Amino acid sequence: MIRLRAGRPERVVAVGAHCDDIAIGAGGTLLTLCGARPGLRVDALVLSGGGGEREQEERAALDAFCPGADLRLTVLKLPDGRLPAHWDEAKAAVEELGARTRPDLVLAPRTEDAHQDHRGLARLMPTVFRDHLVLGYEIVKWDGDLGRPVAYQPLEPEVADRKVRLLQEHYPSQGHRPWFDREAFLGLARIRGIECHARYAEAFAVTKLTLDLGE
Repeated sequence: MIRLRAGRPERVVAVGAHCDDIAIGAGGTLLTLCGARPGLRVDALVLSGGGGEREQEERAALDAFCPGADLRLTVLKLPDGRLPAHWDEAKAAVEELGARTRPDLVLAPRTEDAHQDHRGLARLMPTVFRDHLVLGYEIVKWDGDLGRPVAYQPLEPEVADRKVRLLQEHYPSQGHRPWFDREAFLGLARIRGIECHARYAEAFAVTKLTLDLGE
């Protein structure tokens, strides 16, 4: 397996269209990063769910997924499923995030995601974070839109298990969804692990990557 190291990120930006997107797509990666780097700065932006139960779930969840981190979370109130109609507000929110952060790593939805909110947010990211490493996370769901990722973060078995436990603990409002269960989350992580010679992994899309092989 080819390994490219991305240095030691000290500042991470994580964005989601909905509360739970970040945790589902990159929760294991956040647990791994925060465990290795106490005090890691994490700026998180979620476009919808603000002001209610979903925001409360998200705040508690990301606190748990980012132990020991300097977490700064913003949850907005854009309507779920209507991001294309609120493009200007979403664009302004991402621009504001970009203006106040200098991330070493950006975690965001991937552009091939079938959900219009995920896809729309993913397409906004390179218009603001133009010279950053942006990893596009995947979310298993009914649409069957999973593709062939090119980047993997291996997860220790205890991290993969902790991710699933935290998802089920902190997002009870999503428990009725047929894909929101332990088998789905661990099953995808196991498949991605096989693909990168690990037990479990999270996988990401990368739109553009600059190499520096001279150092």
